[in-house]
Amino acid sequence: MFAFILRRLIQAVFVMVTVALIAFMLFQYVGNPVLMMLGQDATPDQVRELRAALGLDQSFVVQFGHFLVNAAQGEFGLSLRQGGKVSRLIAERLPATLELSFVAAAMALAVGVPMGVYAALRRGNFLSQVFMSFSLLGVSLPSFLIGILLILVFAVWLGWFPSYGRGDVTQMGWWSSGLLTAQGWHHIVLPAVTLAIFQLTLIMRLVRAEMLEVLRTDYIKFARARGLSDRAIYFGHALKNTLVPVMTITGLQLGGLIAFAIITETVFQWPGMGLLFIQAVNFADIPVMAAYLCLVSLIFVLINLTVDLLYFVVDPRLRVDNRGHR
Repeated sequence: MFAFILRRLIQAVFVMVTVALIAFMLFQYVGNPVLMMLGQDATPDQVRELRAALGLDQSFVVQFGHFLVNAAQGEFGLSLRQGGKVSRLIAERLPATLELSFVAAAMALAVGVPMGVYAALRRGNFLSQVFMSFSLLGVSLPSFLIGILLILVFAVWLGWFPSYGRGDVTQMGWWSSGLLTAQGWHHIVLPAVTLAIFQLTLIMRLVRAEMLEVLRTDYIKFARARGLSDRAIYFGHALKNTLVPVMTITGLQLGGLIAFAIITETVFQWPGMGLLFIQAVNFADIPVMAAYLCLVSLIFVLINLTVDLLYFVVDPRLRVDNRGHR
């Protein structure tokens, strides 16, 4: 177990250093932060003084070393667009993105797993065919189109939900939450559904495929021969083994929800990191772009590490293989 964790930690550190190098290259080759800060009318002396103050006159290795140390402390300098510290801007936007992503993931799991089980157990059923057709639409339609359609139907035509913003939030220290207010829940429904639909259909199809595969195995046939009820076979044996790969995919998709909520946040003007990143790209705000890249990569690495450890605990075959290699 210790060797397994150590290998995963070494891999995680290597990935983060690589991502940090890519983020650092943004400062070197995308835009000119000195001219952005001083303007086109800056004199050579002003440019030289600011480069020295920012440490841009030092060697590449020294600059990258300073960048790594600062990034490890969560410091990425000042936003070129807003003038404030990037760490503060990220801290203000992070709760909104995490809240939206976790609500969407909960929706996808709560709806996708039962739909997948039903589609596997009732393959010829009309409702099962409806579920599979819906899954094709969910996988095929882009999220921005889904969001626009939901706004048109539920915000414009029916007027049930608001089409933008986060609503009232409750401040708890530096963390803000809209899930503690009725208006916050009212605002999060449409963007969460938009973000959840693709994940929901993916989980549904995966659960269906895994469930059908498990139901064909020998130990399920043996369980039937022992006279176990269908309920015990389906939910006590088949579903339990089906959820092992689903857990892995769900963990990876959670990272994707956080990283790729950009379009959904833009459509609904949700004040999260995705909207901040889009604004940073439009302005070539390199410090914000670099911080976003590093933070999203860190989230992916932590989720992958957690899923690997959970997979190691849940699946005894990994523990057996690990002991066999030693």
